[in-house]
Amino acid sequence: MRITAIHESVESIASDIQNAYINFSKMTCSVVAVVTDQLIDGKPVVGYGFNSNGRYNASGILKDRLIPRLLEADPGRLIDGDGYLDPHRAWDIMMTNEKPGGHGERSVAVGVLDMALWDALAKTQGIPLYQLLAERAGRQADSRVWVYAAGGYYYPGKDIVGLQDEFRQYQDLGYTVCKMKIGAADLSHDCDRIEAALKVVGEGNLCVDANGRFDLKTALAYAEALKQYRLFWYEEAGDPLDFKIQTALSEAYDLPTATGENLFSHQDARNLLRYGGMRPELDYLQFDCALSYGLVEYYRTLSVLSEYGWSSRRVVPHGGHQMSLHIAAGLGLGGNESYPGVFQPFGGFSDELTVIDSYVGLPTSPGLGLENKANFRTMLVSAFGDQLRI
Repeated sequence: MRITAIHESVESIASDIQNAYINFSKMTCSVVAVVTDQLIDGKPVVGYGFNSNGRYNASGILKDRLIPRLLEADPGRLIDGDGYLDPHRAWDIMMTNEKPGGHGERSVAVGVLDMALWDALAKTQGIPLYQLLAERAGRQADSRVWVYAAGGYYYPGKDIVGLQDEFRQYQDLGYTVCKMKIGAADLSHDCDRIEAALKVVGEGNLCVDANGRFDLKTALAYAEALKQYRLFWYEEAGDPLDFKIQTALSEAYDLPTATGENLFSHQDARNLLRYGGMRPELDYLQFDCALSYGLVEYYRTLSVLSEYGWSSRRVVPHGGHQMSLHIAAGLGLGGNESYPGVFQPFGGFSDELTVIDSYVGLPTSPGLGLENKANFRTMLVSAFGDQLRI
């Protein structure tokens, strides 16, 4: 099995929304198609990959460094003992001549290609990716995955009634737990918004996310005010690398916190567990493989968690996409974020999947099953139709 071509495209996921730190009016996403020489029903197997929202496209790194390395490599260096493409070997080739540290957009670029390689591998074997991952892990894949609906952004002109209407829509789609943004308004107004949201979703079913906006004083002031609401979690209060803030928050706030979506390596994950005061019986970790060097690196991150006494069930990946859904089911994570209303066509799950009481079933198509999402397939035709005859 060998790679015959890799196509790359930059797609817009712009929205007129904002969180506490950024607006998404110019947000973009990298998409790749990895074409192989394996044929199924007379067509070559193609793996698709993309990056999660919140980081812009990594087109330059993909085109200038990573894609050429894969295409120029001896094909024998990319396959395992059974002749299949090996994402672990491909990862080593992509990272050739790359210094450690400074993860930034490089981790995003590797994650995009890594996703496509795993998609192609599972398609070649004729099974969903979660089944492949579970078999390799020697476990039975979960039959369903817990998910929550992420939204509640600061839409221009959107008032509290609009926030409540949004969460009612998520409830109609089957979600019981929802997440909203805080930190772009003052504490008093954010509390008004939280109280309005709780009237819809109920106590214990609301997460709030500050997107790393707060300094230590503000993070603790919010913590004191939030205690009364008994939230599902209080997410990313301070800068993701300021472990002092997270430690102080853990000491002052006796309810669950969540963080990790902006940590992009197993080394960063280790430092969070060493120095961030995270509580393995209470808090949640949100590492996102599509932003952090892909599933190959995610295995290393999960190994670090095990070393520090953390269950994989405390991991609920950021990103709201189907790659994390497969990892959650195959490797036994605690759940998955979902974007039922934003960041399309990359957010959310295949059209055939239904959410019931915040649990979603799993796709049965080989690979990731991304092509079963109608708006994703439309994007593929637009981006790659001429090259791939989709």
